[in-house]
Amino acid sequence: MAGTFEVYEDAGGKHRFRLKASNGQVIASSQGYESKAACLNGIRSVLNKFAQRDCRVIPIQLGSTKVFDDPRNI
Repeated sequence: MAGTFEVYEDAGGKHRFRLKASNGQVIASSQGYESKAACLNGIRSVLNKFAQRDCRVIPIQLGSTKVFDDPRNI
């Protein structure tokens, strides 16, 4: 299973997302957004950056050197 985006409302009423690895570990967290719609747009932005190959995922595991340039390979 690939990573999963989880949307939630924080204690201050802001909407945030976090990206969880298949083992449940949080690997990324967003800023706070005023609305859920804005939060979902933040997720779309992250996904679009991957689709455009503007970013890479480098696993943070001891001894790992594999770089994932395509989010479908995560």
